[in-house]
Formats: sequence, structure tokens, C-alpha cells
Amino acid sequence: MAAVTALGLGRTMEKKLHAVGIHSAEELAQIGSKGAVARLKERYPNTCVVILYHLEAALRGVEMKQLEQACKAELKAYFARL
Repeated sequence: MAAVTALGLGRTMEKKLHAVGIHSAEELAQIGSKGAVARLKERYPNTCVVILYHLEAALRGVEMKQLEQACKAELKAYFARL
């Protein structure tokens, strides 16, 4: 199993993901960015939508700025419902 840092996420995010039960890149991929951010927001109420963008970009293997506007809009709408 690969560490979440293998996806380009930092150590701080890795620690936070571990705290919500996500211990590998494979687990993050299975849960998805939305599921992961929902867990993070529950434990860390100050979690912002940018974290969701970073997680999605990491799972897609791109930089956050490369996410399409439609994707960002959909993620933002999801985040607003949390």
C-alpha cells in the first residue's frame, strides 16, 4: 500500500487523513475525495473547499489548477451541502 504522500499530498494532510481512518493512497482512492473531505470536515470543522480540490487533483494525478471549472463547480456545490 502506498502512502498518501505518494499522491503529492503533504505530511500534515497525511496525518489528518490517518486521523479519519484513511491510511493509504488506495484507501483514499476507494473512498474518493468527497468521502474523505466529509470525514475531515466532521473531525476538523475548519476544513475548506480547497482541501477538496487538492484531494481530487491528487487522485487524478494533476495539479489543482488543472481541474476543469465544471469539476470545481460540482465539488464546490457538494462541499456547500456538507
